[in-house]
Amino acid sequence: MAIDPGFAQRLARLIQEERTGLQGFIALLRREEALLIATQIDALASLAEEKTALYRTLQRLSDERVVMFARLGAAVNDANIRVVLADLPDALGAWQEVVSLAAEARERNRVNGQLITERLQNNQQALSVLLAAAEHPQIYGPDGQSRPTSSGRLFGSA
Repeated sequence: MAIDPGFAQRLARLIQEERTGLQGFIALLRREEALLIATQIDALASLAEEKTALYRTLQRLSDERVVMFARLGAAVNDANIRVVLADLPDALGAWQEVVSLAAEARERNRVNGQLITERLQNNQQALSVLLAAAEHPQIYGPDGQSRPTSSGRLFGSA
């Protein structure tokens, strides 16, 4: 694969941007995890918007890399990126960091998804308990006096 030096420089800049974006994304995932653990659900809404915006930025950078390599007629993979960046050791180091950060982001996102699932299950259980309690007859009337509860069977009936 013949590499234009300008291509390698553009790829290096793109990878630097991606590294910075992933660092920000991981920081956001850490904040999300802390909010989930502290059950500060209200704060998650604004974080979700920020997370979506960062994700879209990272996706755009990834798409740009795909387009760059498509123009060369080459696949976007670790080996090809290393070939292009072979003469740019700083960019090569940044690429390795991108690979590592992407793995960390994937894991943190998985853990946060698990925390969300657990919170949903806890909320569902609490809701089930409340709904079951609502099905029981009231034992106090509007005047605050206790009312007898019926067993569902009237005396004198067969």
